[in-house]
Amino acid sequence: MPLGLDIAAGVLACLLSPLVLWRPVAGTLVLTVLAALSPAATPAATFGALHVAQRRRFPVAVAVGAAGIAAHAARALWQPMGGISYGWWVLLVALAYCALVGWGALSQARRALLASLRERARRAEAEQGRRVAEARMLERTRIAREMHDVLAHRLSLLATYAGALEYRPDAPPEKLAQAAGVVRAGVHQALDELREVINVLRDEDAGDDDRPQPVLTDLPALVAESRDAGGSVQLRDDVEEPAALPAAAGRTAYRVVQEGLTNARKHAAGRPVRVAIEGRPGTRLVIDIRNPLPPDGTAPLAPGTGTGLVGLTERVNLAGGRLDHEVAAGEFRLRAWLPWPA
Repeated sequence: MPLGLDIAAGVLACLLSPLVLWRPVAGTLVLTVLAALSPAATPAATFGALHVAQRRRFPVAVAVGAAGIAAHAARALWQPMGGISYGWWVLLVALAYCALVGWGALSQARRALLASLRERARRAEAEQGRRVAEARMLERTRIAREMHDVLAHRLSLLATYAGALEYRPDAPPEKLAQAAGVVRAGVHQALDELREVINVLRDEDAGDDDRPQPVLTDLPALVAESRDAGGSVQLRDDVEEPAALPAAAGRTAYRVVQEGLTNARKHAAGRPVRVAIEGRPGTRLVIDIRNPLPPDGTAPLAPGTGTGLVGLTERVNLAGGRLDHEVAAGEFRLRAWLPWPA
């Protein structure tokens, strides 16, 4: 074998080695051809085979490895290796290329596994962030719903009394003093209820035990409170065994009636409200609230945002019931159905 050919093949192999990084398969095949001409190109050719096994699919790596074995076997035919038979030489070359392909495939699989684990970690982190964001939104919704349920009714009563003070300045002094006292007491009560809500939201476990929650049997007091504020409320109670209604359903029913009275007081002040409740264990509880619509052009007693009915619908749905509201026959109708297990 001419020495000059070995030197030329080795130099050319060194110069072409960077091509493997850019075009792994093509570069390795070129180096494999050089390896068939001179053993000086063998290191670069084997490096190329390893790189292909690490970067390309396994069948491609096997094909490149087979080309390397064939090149070295062909070189051994016209340039026999001294001290070793041709068969053993081909076997050793085949084992070397198998090891290179296996090593490269294992390295590629490890990188793929690590990339998969990193992607799973990224997705888990993103999912955790999404769950935290959803939990925060649900908590904000719960806070808004609780604040509305507790305060909207109380503040609408205060607006009614304040309106009486504004539009009846000629009332007797004792009546004005009484109304002012009711407003002052109502403000203090609203502040107390706000403080209770905040305490409940800060500590759910303690709050549920410390603050009694309204239930179905508290409806007469709620209606009486509206009547005391000057509202005309008719209550028809056909509920059998109201104390047997589960506390959660009773609280939801109370909130439905409270929201209905609040809306009637805000948007149809001075108009009569009819509240009908019926139900018994083993069936369902039905709540029907109706009030005539105010005359056209009548400004509401207090501005509404429309979120009260949205939050109330969510509350009823969570209790397993259904809530409908509509305007028909010149009146606003609010109707709710709640399950009542036996």
